[in-house]
Amino acid sequence: MAEASEGSNADTLIAAIADRRARIGIIGLGYVGLPLALTFTARGFEVLGFDSDRSKVERLNDGESYISHIDSEALREQAASGRFTATSASGRLGEPDALIICVPTPLDADHQPDLRYVEQTVEAISATLRAGQLVVLESTTYPGTTDELMRERLDRDGLQCGVDYFLAYSPEREDPGNQKYATHSIPKVVGGVDPESARVAQALYDAVVVETVVVSSARVAEAAKLTENIFRAVNIALVNELKIVYDKMGIDVWEVLEAASTKPFGFMRFDPGPGWGGHCIPIDPFYLSWKAAQHGVNPRFIELAGEVNVGMPGWVIDKLEGVLGDRGRNLEGARVLVLGLAYKKDVGDPRESPAFEVLAELRQRGAEVGYHDPHIAAAPAMRSWPDLPAMSSERLTAELIAAQDAVVLVTDHSDVDYDLVQRHAALILDTRGVYPGGLENVVRA
Repeated sequence: MAEASEGSNADTLIAAIADRRARIGIIGLGYVGLPLALTFTARGFEVLGFDSDRSKVERLNDGESYISHIDSEALREQAASGRFTATSASGRLGEPDALIICVPTPLDADHQPDLRYVEQTVEAISATLRAGQLVVLESTTYPGTTDELMRERLDRDGLQCGVDYFLAYSPEREDPGNQKYATHSIPKVVGGVDPESARVAQALYDAVVVETVVVSSARVAEAAKLTENIFRAVNIALVNELKIVYDKMGIDVWEVLEAASTKPFGFMRFDPGPGWGGHCIPIDPFYLSWKAAQHGVNPRFIELAGEVNVGMPGWVIDKLEGVLGDRGRNLEGARVLVLGLAYKKDVGDPRESPAFEVLAELRQRGAEVGYHDPHIAAAPAMRSWPDLPAMSSERLTAELIAAQDAVVLVTDHSDVDYDLVQRHAALILDTRGVYPGGLENVVRA
């Protein structure tokens, strides 16, 4: 930051943000951090990106994007301009004036919050924290993380929050692959742990996004993020459960949803699928349930939604096994191609994708499995499914399709030749409603 003018640390930092003298640090250069970094550089800020993956840092500094929907050309332009640099050196965390944390917040094996990456990041920041810095957490978490876990640790070093340094929470709202909304065009919720922190954080995001929505506390902002995604999780669970009910009744759930969607009020459509995926929706309900239990509350509705969605991949495989049995074929020994590995259409993001559970369950029941995904050339090692063998996307040809006993459509990517699949497949289990009803070799599931 340029030489400070007289006044409070807050006023000095806000002035530096206003005239683009403030340097921004983004910690975690993944699906949230990298788009955020490019949003700041595009608006004239210098960004220092931090990531523990040295190979990722090298690729980014070479102007190479490893995320399919982020253009390498834009990255090269910002790197060449000197506005973006990536590093793995945590000792440089004292250089930026604002530090934005975008690290993973997964669940552990018992579906409890795993905040090790946040904790490690806060420890690293505390080693270099200086007066005049703003620290913002964007990672999804339970209410209280920012002012309990983070503030208590950062305050140990003699700096006073709200006077010397500033601390806030602003939940990420990225939607990978969304062509309508990008980081800069999505309103940003901001909650500070104190009024001065909120004021500084608002100034930071006002400089780069269309609208900043300031709430009364970091806890409210943390709760807002959970609420957004739990709303989706509950409604996804509802239509998934309806799918099971209507399937037993011989009713096509997608036809039902088409009919219900004609109502111009009082109905919001959600579509069923083989489960849930992505980093937020399968995670957030459990974060709130864990915190609610500490307050003596059992959020049964939220937990039930989790149970329904977690059970969907198994229901899909049961459905496949039943359909194959009706056709005189056992699932054990059957050749099955999984169509789509990503958690949502038209992106290369495999995080928490139900496709991995489908693959694992198929193998466990004795099927020979492969997959095709135009956005994921090789199946990455997944923390949740460490025993899956190394697999690569198979080229989608008539010969490959015809050699399968079944094709399970898990992710409905746009750039797949579904007509080719339908013409040559003996059986398609369609979990996304891609194919119309009435096709002889298609079963909607």
